[in-house]
Amino acid sequence: MTAALDELRSLHHADRLAEHYDRVPALLSGLSDEDSSVAARLLARVDRARVRELHPAIRPVRAVVLGHGTLVTLGAALGGQLARHGFLPHVRVAEFDSYVVDLADPGGDLYRDEPDLVVCVLDHTVIFDEVPVPFTVEHVTRVLTEKVATLRGLVERFRRNGRGTLVLNTIPLPREWAVRLLDHPARARLGAAWRAANAELLTLGERPGQVVVSDLDLLLTEGVPLVEPRFAAYVHANLSDAVLERYARELGHLWRARNGKAKKVLALDLDETLWGGVLGDDGVEGIEVGHTPRGEAFARFQETAKQLEAQGVLLAAVSKNDDETVRAALREHPDLRLRADDFTRIAASWGPKADSLRALASALNLGLDSVVFVDDSIQECAAVASELPAVTVIHVGDPALHTTALLADDWFATPEVTGEDRTRTRLYREEAARTDFLAAAGSVEQFLAGLDVTVRLGPVRDEEVPRIAQLTLRTNQFNLTTQRLDASEVARRAADAAHRVLAISSADRFGGNGTVGALFLRAVAGELVVDNFLLSCRVFARGIEQACLSVVLRAARDAGFAAVRATYLPTAKNGKVRELYQRYGFATDEETGTGPRHSRHDLAEIVAMPDHLELVADGDLMPNR
Repeated sequence: MTAALDELRSLHHADRLAEHYDRVPALLSGLSDEDSSVAARLLARVDRARVRELHPAIRPVRAVVLGHGTLVTLGAALGGQLARHGFLPHVRVAEFDSYVVDLADPGGDLYRDEPDLVVCVLDHTVIFDEVPVPFTVEHVTRVLTEKVATLRGLVERFRRNGRGTLVLNTIPLPREWAVRLLDHPARARLGAAWRAANAELLTLGERPGQVVVSDLDLLLTEGVPLVEPRFAAYVHANLSDAVLERYARELGHLWRARNGKAKKVLALDLDETLWGGVLGDDGVEGIEVGHTPRGEAFARFQETAKQLEAQGVLLAAVSKNDDETVRAALREHPDLRLRADDFTRIAASWGPKADSLRALASALNLGLDSVVFVDDSIQECAAVASELPAVTVIHVGDPALHTTALLADDWFATPEVTGEDRTRTRLYREEAARTDFLAAAGSVEQFLAGLDVTVRLGPVRDEEVPRIAQLTLRTNQFNLTTQRLDASEVARRAADAAHRVLAISSADRFGGNGTVGALFLRAVAGELVVDNFLLSCRVFARGIEQACLSVVLRAARDAGFAAVRATYLPTAKNGKVRELYQRYGFATDEETGTGPRHSRHDLAEIVAMPDHLELVADGDLMPNR
């Protein structure tokens, strides 16, 4: 029993779990899957209303687990994993084998309760319970075809009627069923039919949106046993506790990613982490990458980091070394897979690594909770974990296991990789050039005047929908209501004549910033409602928010709207936009503490467009009245 689990038990027995619920993620972070499930059973008894009262920034999540077998283990483990990522879970396990009825009935409890997350667990008995004895490959193929067709229909029903996220899984084939067929050609045909059915299931989740299909075969490659025969026989637990606990871990990361909590920065130590040896002692030519088995292990780890960087993860080097020596190694060593241009920041100094990580997060304008730090030194890991608890710390040892350790948790997963993600390192390097330009300017006014900012504001285009959805998930600081939307919901609003989703893109003398923000508008009883306004941290303090509000307010007045209403919902991270609407002429209700602040603009006096930028309004900005 770990110290963290003991502390949770103590808080539970003292009836203080609700009071200290904000400490739960840190306490759960180092627990095994088994211990996390034990902790989850304690957390399931917490007074959720009390937690919400004491910690209003913690987001509640309601989840329902459906399936063909006994799934109590998954329900408990899922609660623990959601709590681990900072959510307040309420998990309900549905009646045994009710998944078809629940998903098929739009008037049933499942749709009426509008859960945030629905997990439909599929296992081999879904197929073999309908196969005769004795059976042939043709019998199994027929049931597979029918079951996939049923599931396809249930998914479409959910897409039409559900508001949350539906997660299904592929169906692993247990060996004991395959070897009941004695001839090898029949086993081959069964394997081919089974894999074809799973391939069809995976296509149900291949487009971004409400439906995700998780490949359980990936968990089995890690040595997790699929079935515990006694539990399967006696309590119809058709998947082992180990599989269900590991699946819950995957689901926790999935929900974290879909709620804007994906990690954004991979901060890497260098000596014995990114390469073998000590640069200061061995010199550039002496560090170990490639050519030896150990060197090849470091090379493979570098290739993994490069793969993540190509999809939007920002790489940073955080090393106790001389800066010029590090840059020389990245420039001159012939076998390195990573070069200086692959890193957004290189922080090489002899100061504490916690200080380097603070400076890194500040320079990138990101929270420390966006950072994953990897180091081979257990002392450095402990120091960072102690001083910066928001940073995710990964200790690595044998270089052959570096990649395994980095990817054991799905920290960087995202609902969709966008075009902006693939150019993110370049965008941040351009931002560094802007920072240098600001330092050289005599004043902020001179900086803005010389930046040559251009802005496009217009109805979201089809190709911009994934990026807008990503902004709603990832943007925390300039996000007035923190509504988290997937691509299907953004597209739905964009297609609704009573709504308008406006995309904001920008560029300047240093390059294009891509799609950097959005306004979600809605017409209600002759007034225009701003459901949300969000802007990437990369373009703060350039007058873009003022320009967009100026144009939207004028367009609302020209379209005959009587007023514009907007709301600010406070969170732990969006305090810097608390006074945004008041700053630009909105009258605001009385202070409501931690609750929403409602504002109204009568469209009489509208803020002017900033002189230093040019805004192009592209298309009809207003929804239908």
